[in-house]
Amino acid sequence: MYACGLDFGTTNSTFSYVGQNGSVELVKLEKDHETLPSTVFYNFEDGDAYFGREALDQYVDGEFGRLMRSLKSVLGTSLMHDKTQVQGRSIAFEDIISSFLKEMKDRSEQSTGNSFENVVLGRPVYFIDEDEKADLDAQNTLKNAALKAGFKNIEFQYEPIAAALDYEQSVECEELAMIVDLGGGTSDFSVVKVSPEGALKTDRKGDILATGGVHIGGVDFDRRLSLQTVMPELGYRMRFKDNQAQEFPVYYHQNLATWHKIHFLYDKETFISLKSMLQQVEYKNRLERLLNVIENKEGHRVAMAVEQAKINLTHEDAQKILLNYIEKDLTVHVTQNDLNMAIQAELDRVCASAIETVKRAGVELADITKVFLTGGSTSIPHVRHSILKLFPQAEVIDGHKFGSVGTGLGVHAKRIFA
Repeated sequence: MYACGLDFGTTNSTFSYVGQNGSVELVKLEKDHETLPSTVFYNFEDGDAYFGREALDQYVDGEFGRLMRSLKSVLGTSLMHDKTQVQGRSIAFEDIISSFLKEMKDRSEQSTGNSFENVVLGRPVYFIDEDEKADLDAQNTLKNAALKAGFKNIEFQYEPIAAALDYEQSVECEELAMIVDLGGGTSDFSVVKVSPEGALKTDRKGDILATGGVHIGGVDFDRRLSLQTVMPELGYRMRFKDNQAQEFPVYYHQNLATWHKIHFLYDKETFISLKSMLQQVEYKNRLERLLNVIENKEGHRVAMAVEQAKINLTHEDAQKILLNYIEKDLTVHVTQNDLNMAIQAELDRVCASAIETVKRAGVELADITKVFLTGGSTSIPHVRHSILKLFPQAEVIDGHKFGSVGTGLGVHAKRIFA
């Protein structure tokens, strides 16, 4: 049986394997793409489940069904052991995650002609902040999902350590590296001694000086950008006409801005409750827009538009978020400065976690000689600048934004399953 590494990400996932010649390679999971968006769409017309980009295409094309994204965000939360309704059926979140892992396994076996039972799964340093029991519970849930998917021998590795193992394949001398993995759901760090000699060792405990992280990632940046720019157009934080001191309940918009909570709004009681407040709020048209989104189940479409604007703002100064499917000519203008302001509080916590990780390693910020960046959120200029200014003397190495962790998991799998 061949060894493999599986990076189940909040936004994107990758699968690596050890070939016959000993090299570690990423599998092309969807046409020419090495990433598979961590997305499932249950089509209510044909009864099938679709995954990745095909799932997103089905949703965008207006197919009738249920879109589920950011499934990893459920791990470690109170939703983890819940079931969700899919066309009248109750499905456990663990089983939905398992179906996604099985899809990755099946595609990889079909692509390579190999059978995979031995896997190293990536995991964040913390699935949930400051709760060891919930963190262990989350790992066990992911392990059970992998067992149901057909894997037999399952090991875990911290995602920033996996990224370090990938980076180490290319180093020419010993370095003290800060590994920065800013993904969709978490921001993870490790301070590691890397070297050509270390790349040949199996036991790396003496070289891993510290790991750390915080449960903040790209989906949190999406949420903050949405709440600051789009949700006010749908009534976020407006007030009631007869009582200006009373603010409109914020949880409707907070759920709408949070990928894995959007579907909570699509029940009859929510719609009736919101409609009953139409004559009471100061901006009736904004509440009508919110009702339109809920009635037509357009929440994920809004979230996708915000996410795309964030991505575009990594290389453009301004973006237009077109919401004409909610109301004719409704457009929200967003600038890079809007994004920077929206995410600042979360980014401060990310930077504080990076500093704390270095402190626990027993070294100074100035001792770090290399900073290795991976994860999609490192593409945001303000995020990148904020992290790098902590290490002004270090050389910056840009890893594969979405593939470094997956490749490193494969490197670890090669060592322990050889």
